[in-house]
Amino acid sequence: MSIQIGDAAPDFTLFSSDKKEVSLADQKGEPVLLLFFPLAFTSTCTTELCAVSNQMSWYNKINAKVFAISVDALHTLAQFKKDQQLNFTLLSDFNKDVSRLYETIYEQFGYNMKGVSKRSAFVIDKEGIIRYAEVLEDASKIPDFEAIQDCLSKIH
Repeated sequence: MSIQIGDAAPDFTLFSSDKKEVSLADQKGEPVLLLFFPLAFTSTCTTELCAVSNQMSWYNKINAKVFAISVDALHTLAQFKKDQQLNFTLLSDFNKDVSRLYETIYEQFGYNMKGVSKRSAFVIDKEGIIRYAEVLEDASKIPDFEAIQDCLSKIH
């Protein structure tokens, strides 16, 4: 059964590209935008995350935390963040545990890769409840950021 709006967001702890542990439980009290993306350095992922980075002043204004998760290694994410000048936290789900927990994983992806995160977005409120969930089957699509920002505006 997939994660539904109104469910408690599954807790997790992952390492950031800065090699620091980040736990969802530590974010309670602030809204969270949790983005999963397939792979660093790919065109759609770069477009998506750069668009978010360009809007960070809006997310900061409402005190929303933004985290982007992929199955890439820490060093890959660190280089991606540096190259694209991203101004929010990238988290490595190298072991694929969190992608599976959120039911947002391609068991089979392009070029015979197994276990790549699906592009998806979750808005989590201050109490840790999911208020928006979008899991895209087509990796070339980007989440509906207008709907995401509308949801965040209502819960901040």
